[in-house]
Amino acid sequence: MADVRPLRALRYAEPLEPVVAPPSDVLGDEQAAEHRARSPHSVVRLTRPGDGEGAGALLREWIAAGVLIRDVEPAMHLHRTEFDGRVRLDVLAVLRLVPYEDGAVLPHERTHRSPEEDRLAPLGATEACLEPIWFLAEELRPLLDAAPPGEERSFELGGSRHVVRRVTDPDWMAAVGAHLAGRPVLIADGHRRYEAALACSREAVGGPDAAARFTLAAFTDLADPGLQVLPTHRVLDAGVAVTGGEPMGSLDELVISLRGAAAAGTYRAGRFELLPLEGEVPIVELHRQVIDNVLGKRSPEEHLTYTRDAEEAVRWVDSGRGVAAFFVDEPDLAAVLRAARAGMTMPQKTTYFHPKLPSGMVFHTLDREGSP
Repeated sequence: MADVRPLRALRYAEPLEPVVAPPSDVLGDEQAAEHRARSPHSVVRLTRPGDGEGAGALLREWIAAGVLIRDVEPAMHLHRTEFDGRVRLDVLAVLRLVPYEDGAVLPHERTHRSPEEDRLAPLGATEACLEPIWFLAEELRPLLDAAPPGEERSFELGGSRHVVRRVTDPDWMAAVGAHLAGRPVLIADGHRRYEAALACSREAVGGPDAAARFTLAAFTDLADPGLQVLPTHRVLDAGVAVTGGEPMGSLDELVISLRGAAAAGTYRAGRFELLPLEGEVPIVELHRQVIDNVLGKRSPEEHLTYTRDAEEAVRWVDSGRGVAAFFVDEPDLAAVLRAARAGMTMPQKTTYFHPKLPSGMVFHTLDREGSP
């Protein structure tokens, strides 16, 4: 199944706290400017440069100046995140890029229709994977708990504490690779980046084990007690009213009623209702049984706005920004994996994992001939 290997990473020589940042796709312009101001070597200067060619030149400049150093010895990197009393463990490595139809990498969301070239440009210009793609796998946590000691670097970001441990023990790395080779991995975050990296790998020269055939990846146990996935609610700006729901007295009552239920909530014209659904993954059934029927042939993505704040969704409807809001519970990841194995893809923004993986912990360069 998944071909996961250690890498000779490119890493910062300096402390990480001033230079790491949230991933580029969740950074607003103001946040990006704040991170640029924190350090002349902020990773945001690479991930949000506004110019792919400029990012490539800057990366090469930093390598030449010793800002970034390359590991001589292959390693995997254990990443520990502490937040809100939880602890999540991930392992950073590289993953061979293969088409979805091979079955080793499973998507779970339909990707946006924005041009893929926007994601390809900086990847090709820098010839590096600057941000990890996030994957979920089954029964991985015991191996991560048993990771051998190694050099550790820590930093804080967005209220979370992070520790990155560089592990070079060959037996442990082989065990991680063998474990993941026996099962498919599910993309948690980064569907479009995976597709862009796969397209780049197809165009790259070099042998089958060239670094360009692999992408930087982070792997987390599907059942990790620290894995937090937040629901994303929908606000619809068109369509007729949905009928047949159970009246709810308040938003709080509705949210409580959604927990673990095959149902969705709705709000329209000052009224909350609980909508019973048939199926294992409520967000899929909400679109199939409700939203698609309301919109008919119209594209949902042209009429939906998203928010993780249920109260904000209500305000948007009350202000006239939308005609109806739809609420969902956090998704059952085991059900999402079963659906992905069956070839089903979810609507956009089915999952939102928190906290996001920081950018800048390690980089993977796409050397044309060298191995990862």
